[in-house]
Amino acid sequence: MNQSFTNIITVSVSINSTMEKVWKYWTEPVHITKWNNASPDWHTPKAENDLRVGGKFLSRMEARDGSFGFDFEGIYDKIIHQQRIEYTLLDNRKVKISFTSEGNAVQVKEIFEAEKTNPIEMQRGGWQAILDNFKRYVESN
Repeated sequence: MNQSFTNIITVSVSINSTMEKVWKYWTEPVHITKWNNASPDWHTPKAENDLRVGGKFLSRMEARDGSFGFDFEGIYDKIIHQQRIEYTLLDNRKVKISFTSEGNAVQVKEIFEAEKTNPIEMQRGGWQAILDNFKRYVESN
């Protein structure tokens, strides 16, 4: 993790599904656009994902009422199929995601460097809400 970002946040979720399905739904743009939002008033109308070291990803996140939007994007640093994804966001913050089988479930854990604009708890809550939404999407499809 980057020393210039002092606060590290961890969020996680246990998903009742197979590793294959979790990995597919996490990495394929057609699925990312269905779950990548923290609340129903937001959505991801566009996602791109070049899942390889040096590859770029982009998720366009927007308020459904059109009042605000931003691109969430970065470059992949490490990919271990169905185990680990590491990337660097455009502001140089690092993110590490692990996928671990636990019986009939998959534990997804994200560790990321907090940005300095928004409160830590707000960031933790937002990332956790997106992860919870991912769990709901995987388990219901």
